[in-house]
Amino acid sequence: MKQSTMSYMETADLCRELALLLHAGVSVGDGIALLSEEDPSGAYREMLETMARRVDEGGALSAALKESGRFPVYVPGLIEVGERSGRTEEALESLGRYYETREQMSRRIRSALLYPCVLMVLMLVVIVVLLTRVLPVFNEVYASLGGHLTGVAGGLLTLGGWLDAAMPVLCVLLGLAVAFLWAFSVSGAFRDRLAALWQKRWGDRGVSRKLNDAQFAQALSMGLGSGLRLEEAMELAARLLAQVPAAVNRCEACRAQLEQGTDLAGAMRDTGVLAPSVCRLLALGVRGGRADTVMEEIARRLSRDADQAVENRVAQVEPALVLVSSILVGAILLSVMLPLMNIMTAIG
Repeated sequence: MKQSTMSYMETADLCRELALLLHAGVSVGDGIALLSEEDPSGAYREMLETMARRVDEGGALSAALKESGRFPVYVPGLIEVGERSGRTEEALESLGRYYETREQMSRRIRSALLYPCVLMVLMLVVIVVLLTRVLPVFNEVYASLGGHLTGVAGGLLTLGGWLDAAMPVLCVLLGLAVAFLWAFSVSGAFRDRLAALWQKRWGDRGVSRKLNDAQFAQALSMGLGSGLRLEEAMELAARLLAQVPAAVNRCEACRAQLEQGTDLAGAMRDTGVLAPSVCRLLALGVRGGRADTVMEEIARRLSRDADQAVENRVAQVEPALVLVSSILVGAILLSVMLPLMNIMTAIG
């Protein structure tokens, strides 16, 4: 049975704790063994014990992480670079910060998508109830007064009759919608599959492009801060966008220019990896010998911009849903009440 990959937050916690132990002078094998003993749930105890034995037998931490099959592919890759450069602790700290940031972003996106979807489902339920239960009552009132629903109200009544006849199908669809929202809210694997499908088709436009740029900048900053060569850092960062073909093509073109001797800022600007304004800031950092520091600041800015873009999009979606549903409900009620008021006025 295939074991699930550790979540972003679990990965961040493990990397941070192991970095603290290494900073305190504990060896890698002993540090992993201590973490296995302190695992409160025991969910990863066996995995950590196996990794500790592998390291104590002379294996590398990166190899143990890769063999476990429980970590994102970027983790053993960057740890391996840290081992080669003698900066394993710094690599672990960078991974801890990076995956904590990704967890926060994942939560924001989940919250941003979940609430509008729930609101839309509830509004659809209200409209269906109006059409299938409320309109027939008004039709009976009209019939008792010697009239009948016509025009828009009559058409809505006919639509309500169709919906009432299809009620078993609607209940099944509603159940599927609820199950979908539940799976989206609780299952990280389900969200990852949906995100992968979305990124393959529309993952390089609008808000998705901003999120991709932020993730790429964070990964590149982490790679540069861990002592990677530019080409290696670019390759590792590009792995995070493997599900977005256009982004991968940009990264490959950028790497090709770097290998031909183009400076980092120029290569990114020419290939469209990052915005020209960001590239100008990076060029200043490279000339000042602070490329890693400036890249870290760029990553923070892009992450902030991506978060703001998500919040702005949600701020547009929620009022739009409320406005559309309110207009529909109001139109249904007015189409019924106005003729009824005319009849009551004529009788009075």
